[in-house]
Amino acid sequence: MKNTNETRIIRVVIATGISSVVTQLVTIREFLAQFTGNEFVISLILFCWLMFGGVGSLLARLLVPRCVNATPFNLGWLSLFLAGLSPLQILAIRGFREIVFVHGVSVGFYPTFLYIFITILPYSILLGFVLPYSLYVLRSQQPDYPAVRVYITDNLGDVTGGVIFSFVLVALFSPIQAVCMAGLPLVAAVCFLQAVSAGDRIFSFSKAHHLFVYTGCLFALIIFVLALVFETASLSRSEGRLVHYRESRYGRLEVVRNGALFTLFMDGRPVLSNQNPTAAEESTHYPLSQLPHARHILLVSAVSGMMSELAKYHPETVDYVELDSEVSDVLFRFNLIKDIPGLTVIHQDGRAFLANRDKLYDAIIISLPEPDTFQINRFYTDRFFALARARLAPQGVLSFSMQGYDNYLAEPQRQKLSSVFNTLSMHFKHVLMLPGQKITFLCRDVPIRTGIPEILAQKGIQTEYIRRYYHGDLPPERVAYLNNLIDPTTPENSDDAPWLMRMMFTQWFTRFETSPMGFYLVLAALILIYLVRLRREEFLLFSTAWVTMGSEIIVIFAFQIYFGYVYHQLGLIITVFLAGLLPGAWLGAYFQGQAKRVLVSTDVMLIVLIGLLGLMLGFRGDGVTIGFYLGF
Repeated sequence: MKNTNETRIIRVVIATGISSVVTQLVTIREFLAQFTGNEFVISLILFCWLMFGGVGSLLARLLVPRCVNATPFNLGWLSLFLAGLSPLQILAIRGFREIVFVHGVSVGFYPTFLYIFITILPYSILLGFVLPYSLYVLRSQQPDYPAVRVYITDNLGDVTGGVIFSFVLVALFSPIQAVCMAGLPLVAAVCFLQAVSAGDRIFSFSKAHHLFVYTGCLFALIIFVLALVFETASLSRSEGRLVHYRESRYGRLEVVRNGALFTLFMDGRPVLSNQNPTAAEESTHYPLSQLPHARHILLVSAVSGMMSELAKYHPETVDYVELDSEVSDVLFRFNLIKDIPGLTVIHQDGRAFLANRDKLYDAIIISLPEPDTFQINRFYTDRFFALARARLAPQGVLSFSMQGYDNYLAEPQRQKLSSVFNTLSMHFKHVLMLPGQKITFLCRDVPIRTGIPEILAQKGIQTEYIRRYYHGDLPPERVAYLNNLIDPTTPENSDDAPWLMRMMFTQWFTRFETSPMGFYLVLAALILIYLVRLRREEFLLFSTAWVTMGSEIIVIFAFQIYFGYVYHQLGLIITVFLAGLLPGAWLGAYFQGQAKRVLVSTDVMLIVLIGLLGLMLGFRGDGVTIGFYLGF
C-alpha cells in the first residue's frame, strides 16, 4: 500500500502533468496566433520542447546524485517555479515578439526557430528536470521504487490535462486563464507536500520551511493574478485600440479600431477592414458580371462591403459559409458586412458544406487569404476545384483571388499562380486572371468577357472603382502579360501533393535570402554523432520514438489538410496520443520478461499501422473520418 509520503509526491507528479500539457497546448496555439497560423511552427515547437525536456532529464541525471539533494522541500519549490513560469511564458511569447521583430513584418524561418527556441527554453528544461527528480525523491525513501510507476503517473496527469483542456478550458477560458487554472492543482499539491515521512527516515519541514512553502505558493498565485490582469494589455497593438478580443475554437480574433477604421485580425493576420471598397467591388462584380442572372450565390467567407455590392444583383439566395461563428458575429457586430434579403449564414467548413450539398450555384466566390497554410491550401487543390465545378450551374463561375503584383512578378509567386492555373485548367474550359488590387481568378466553361465596366453599365449597376479605374489599371496588355507568364510545366496542386505549400516554404526562405540546408545539415550531424554512441537497446528506443513522433506530426498535418481546423482539435489529438501511452507503459512493465519477442511484435505492428494510415490517406482522402485519426 502506498504510504502518505508517496501519495503526496504522486499528487505533485500528476498535477505537474496536468499543468505541463495545458501549457504545451496553449503554447502551440499562441505561436500559431503569433505567426499567422503557420503550421510549420507546430513541428518546431515539438522539436524544441522534446529536445529541452531531454536536456532537463540529462541535467537531473548528472546533478542530483552529486550535488542536489533529492528532498520533497526542493521538489515543492521546483514545482512552484514551474507553475509560475506557465503564464509568464505565454506573456513572453506575446511581448517579446513586438520587441525582437519589427511590427507587422513577415518573419523568416531561422528567426522564428530562434524565437521559439529562446522563449520555451526555461520552462521545457525545468519540466524535463522535475520528473526524474521526483523519482530521485521517491527513491530516497524507497531505493527500489520503479521508474515506470512515475512515468505512468506523469502520463496520467498528461492525459487528464489534455482532456480538461480539450473539453473545458479551450471553450470557456482564454490562454492565460487556462494555464492559471491548470496551475492551481500544482500549487495545491505543493501545499500538501509540507511534511512527509518515509519509514524510519523523516523528512519534516521546520517552521521556516513551512513559511517558505506558503510564501512560494502565495508568490505563484500573485503571478497568476498579475498575468490575468495584464492579459488583454499583452494583446494591445500599436496601430490602434483593441476593441474586441476572442479566443474561438478555430483561432484568435481581434478587432482593432484606428479612428473610423475597423480591422479584423485572425491569428495575427489582418484579413479585412471596413474601408476597402475596391476589394468589395473586385470580388463581387468581376465574377457576377459574367452571369446573365445571379440567382443563387455561394460565399466562402467574405470581405467588408461585399453584401452591399451583392444586393445590387437582387439574388434569390446567398449562402454565406463561415467556419467560425465568432467571425460572422464580429463582422455583423462591427458592420463589416450587413444582412441582405435572401442571405443565409452557415457555420460549417466550406469544403465540407459543398461536399454534402446538391444545390447548384450560379457563382461560388471564395474570399480567403493567400494559400500559405494547409488549412487555406485545401481550397486551392484539384479535389476542391472538381467539387466546386460539380456544384456550379452550366454557365456558373468560380472566383477567388491571390496576392497581386505591381510591375514585377517574383518567380516563387509565378510558380504558385502557375500551379493554381494548371490545376484549374483540369476542370474548367476557360480560366482568366485579372491583375487588380489582387489577382482575381475567373473560371467557367463558357468564354469570359473582360469588358466588365460596359457589362455593368448595361445591367444598370453603379460602381466607383470599376467604373472609373478599371480600364486604367487593367488594360488588355497587362491582362495578356499576366496570363502569358503561366508556366504550363508547373505541377498541379493536390491534397496529397500540396505543391503550393512546397512553394510557400521555398518562398519563405527566398524572401529572406536563406536556405533550410543549414538547419538540415546541423541536425543531421548531431543525429549522426548521437547514433554512433548508442547501444542497440538505445537505438531501438530512438528509432521507435522517431517513428511515433513522425506519425503524430503526419496526423496533425493530414488532419489540417482534410478538415482544416487543427487549432481546435490539436488538444484532442495530442491527448489521445498520450492516452495510448498509458496502457502501453503498463503493458511494457507487465511483459518486461519477454522483452525481445514483444519488441519485435510491437515494431511490426507500428509498421503495419503506418502503412494503413498511408493507404487510407492515399485512397480515401476526404473520406477518412476524425475517428480514424484518433483511433490510429
